[in-house]
Amino acid sequence: ELVRSFTNRHMTDLLYTEKDLVTSLKDYIKAEESKLEQVKQWAEKLDALTATATQDPEGFLGHPVNAFKLMKRLNTEWGEVEDLVLKDMSDGFISNLTIQRQYFPNDEDQTGAAKALLRLQDTYQLDTQTISSGDLPGEYDTMTVEDCFELGKTAYSDADYYHTELWMSQALKQLDEGEESSVEIVTVLDYLSYSVYQQGELEIALDHTKRLLSVDPEHQRALGNLKYFDYQLAKQKKAEKEQSVKEESKTEQEKTVGKGEYLPEKRKYEQLCRGQGVRMRRLLCRYYNSNRHPFYIIGPVKQEDEWDRPRIIRYHDIITEKEMEKVKELAKPRLRRATVHDPQTGKLTTAQYRVSKSAWLAAYEHPVVDRINQRIEDITGLDVKTAEELQVANYGVGGQYEPHFDFGRKDEPDAFKELGTGNRIATWLFYMSDVAAGGATVFTEVGAAVKPMKGTAVFWYNLFPSGEGDYSTRHAACPVLLGNKWVSNKWIHERGQEFRRPCGLKEAD
Repeated sequence: ELVRSFTNRHMTDLLYTEKDLVTSLKDYIKAEESKLEQVKQWAEKLDALTATATQDPEGFLGHPVNAFKLMKRLNTEWGEVEDLVLKDMSDGFISNLTIQRQYFPNDEDQTGAAKALLRLQDTYQLDTQTISSGDLPGEYDTMTVEDCFELGKTAYSDADYYHTELWMSQALKQLDEGEESSVEIVTVLDYLSYSVYQQGELEIALDHTKRLLSVDPEHQRALGNLKYFDYQLAKQKKAEKEQSVKEESKTEQEKTVGKGEYLPEKRKYEQLCRGQGVRMRRLLCRYYNSNRHPFYIIGPVKQEDEWDRPRIIRYHDIITEKEMEKVKELAKPRLRRATVHDPQTGKLTTAQYRVSKSAWLAAYEHPVVDRINQRIEDITGLDVKTAEELQVANYGVGGQYEPHFDFGRKDEPDAFKELGTGNRIATWLFYMSDVAAGGATVFTEVGAAVKPMKGTAVFWYNLFPSGEGDYSTRHAACPVLLGNKWVSNKWIHERGQEFRRPCGLKEAD
């Protein structure tokens, strides 16, 4: 994740900052070149003069003008050359750099960007070679050995030895192919052997260690590891031999336990994000007048079923380009790291599983926000006076929101107590940008995937008419692989819906 969760706007500002610094650096280079040219001209002039003078020193100094000029040069002009050589031409560049540095990302931000890349690699099953060599869609720089090494180190610092191995192997591959680098092959092999060992691949760890020692025979840690890996490997082979005897007595039934349809949620979420395992339904689309609402009888809205249970509805052309731009304009100055409700405290807090920036817009702030709120009320038939303010969120590359519920569960009774408006009965979500790749909203319990489409909105109920939570609404925002994702959502609460959506005894709609 990006720790300070830089939005595209902030990232764009950083690009222009870097462009300005490059211009400043070029000015500094020109100034240094001009200074060196002056020094060079002086040296060449004096080189020719001293060459002539030293051929006949007595004859040269016998001329009073030559004697005077020698005294003058040594007393005055060499001092001027000294001043020129010592003159610092970097003041302008260093001053600009100092001013701009306050906007620079820090170590945590770099780590966050690295983790975002690792997350995208996992979710979309991208191999290191494809990423490093520039074979992903879109224009980007290929990755150097240093880049691959830094990603490996980031993973290593998190004890993520799987990704450490992937990126150290890529760094090693590029070194073996002849790429010049300040990163030494010994250092890469050191990280690589240990990360492989931590994953139980002793033979491969031993091979990397032997190669390391062939480059640096005195490497103390590698010498110690060589003995240790040899010992552990012998121990492992003995244990495997004993285990294989026991395995033969196992039945096929025992061997296949756990190989059913069950998938851990994270894997299911990642599969849906890749478009795998998405279930299809024969659903309908229609023109909708919102129960003969006067406004929509004249101009009905385009309604499309995205899913049946839970019922997820998409509305097309439901927000105009001007409205979207105004909402973004209002939100941009106040975008902050998005928060979630902490079930322990009932308060808002940031979380690693939600990586985006968000802002809240009240109806009174601008007529556009008021108009959008009224539109949601007219179409859904629900009272939005007790709803939360319009939340605007921006997900940059790697931005995501892992599987979650919008409603408060029974084990967190105080989730929305401070609002005094009951639970979140329904969610309305506007898509305010198209996304080049990634960024889908997926419902992990039912296998549904809703792709971002600019100018559309999706709506679903989080609660059954009985007031019980609908656990099939568990959903997630997939990481943005390419592009920039803008959404805005309205969380509608129970209070005020007593006669608009009467309570029912049955849980199902």
